[in-house]
Amino acid sequence: MAEEGIYKEDGTTDFRNKPAVKHKTGTWKACPYILGNECCERLAFYGINTNLVNYLKFQLNQRNVTAVSNVTNWLGMCYVMPLTGAFFADEYLGRYWTIASFSISYVFGMMILTMSVSIHGLKPTCDENNICHPTGLQIGVFFLGLYLIALGTGGIKPCASSFGADQFDDSDEIEKKQKSSFFNWFYFSINIVALVASSVLVWIQTNIGWGWGFGIPAVAMAIAVVSFFSGTKLYRNQRPGGSPLTRIFQVMVASVGKARVEVPNDNFFDKAAVVTSNDQTKGSINPWKLCTITQIEELKSIIRLLLIWATGIIFSTVYGQMGTLFVLQDNTMYLHMSPSFEIPSASLSLFDTINIIFWVPVYDRLIVLLSRKLTGHKNRFTQFQRMAIDLVI
Repeated sequence: MAEEGIYKEDGTTDFRNKPAVKHKTGTWKACPYILGNECCERLAFYGINTNLVNYLKFQLNQRNVTAVSNVTNWLGMCYVMPLTGAFFADEYLGRYWTIASFSISYVFGMMILTMSVSIHGLKPTCDENNICHPTGLQIGVFFLGLYLIALGTGGIKPCASSFGADQFDDSDEIEKKQKSSFFNWFYFSINIVALVASSVLVWIQTNIGWGWGFGIPAVAMAIAVVSFFSGTKLYRNQRPGGSPLTRIFQVMVASVGKARVEVPNDNFFDKAAVVTSNDQTKGSINPWKLCTITQIEELKSIIRLLLIWATGIIFSTVYGQMGTLFVLQDNTMYLHMSPSFEIPSASLSLFDTINIIFWVPVYDRLIVLLSRKLTGHKNRFTQFQRMAIDLVI
C-alpha cells in the first residue's frame, strides 16, 4: 500500500524498462532536454535549408531550374522519411530509440556537408570571376551529406513532439495543463530558431563563408544529441504498440483477398472483417486475412480526410516556393538598407517567421476572447475552421 500512486499506471517505463516513478520522471523535469534537442535540431535544419538554393546555384554552378528541383526533391524526402521513422517507432523501437538512432545519421550528414564546403579538394574551386567548377565527386559528397540529413530528419520529426507528450499523463489534471504549455513552448521555440537561422546564419553564409555557415548548424546538431541523451534517466517511455500503417495495409490486403465475399452494405473494406475458413494460419488468426471493425473504421476515417489532405498539397506547393524561387527572385532585387549593409536574399523569409511569432499569441490571447464574446460559444475555433480561414486569407 505504501507504493500505491508512486508508479505511473499508463504503461510508461523508465530508461531501465521498469515502470516509471511518477515524481522522478516526466513532466517539466524531462522536457527541457527535449526542447533543447528540438531547438538545436531545427537550427541545424533551417540553417541548411534556408539558403540551400543559393549554394547550389553559385557554389555548385547549377542552373536555376536544376537548383530549385534539387531543393524541392530534398525537402520532399525530408517530409516523406518521417513515415518510415514513425513506422519504426510505433512497431519496433519506440520513440526514444528512434530519435537516438536516426540522430546518428543526422550528425554524420552534417559532418559530411560541413567538410564538403570547407576542406580543400571537397569544396568546389572558383576562378577569378567567382564562377565555381565543381567535380562529380564534390557534388556527390555534398548530396550524400544532404540526404543523410533527410534520413535523420525522418526519425526525429515524427517523434520529438510525441515524445514530449509522453512525458505528461492525461489522466492527471495538473500534468494535462502542463502538456498544453509544453506544446506552446515547443512551437514557439521552433519559430525563434527559424528566425535566427534565416537572419544570423544566412548572413554568416553570405558574408563570412559557407564553412562557418554550415559548421555552426553541425555543432548545433551535436549539441542536440547531447541534450537528448542528458535527459535519459528522466524520460517516460511508451512501449511500441504497433503502427497504424500496418493496420491500414492489413485491411487493404484482407479486403482484396475477399473481393468476392458478399456483405450486406456492399462496402468493399467491410469484407476484411468477414470470417471465412481461410482466415487461420497454423491454428491462429492471420491479421492479414481477418481484421477488426476498429481497423476498418480507422481506414475509413483516413479516406474521409483525403480531401483536406489534398488542399494541403496545394498550400505546400506554394509555400515551398519561399525557399526556392522567391530567393532567386530576391537575388535580382536591390536589397541595400544602407550603403554598407545589404540584406541577404534568403533572409527575406524571416518576415514569414515574424508573422507567425506575432500572430500566434494574438490569436490565443485576443482573437479567441473576441470570438467568445461575439458568438457566445466557449470553445475556440475548430482545427477545420482555422485551416479554412487561413486558406481563404
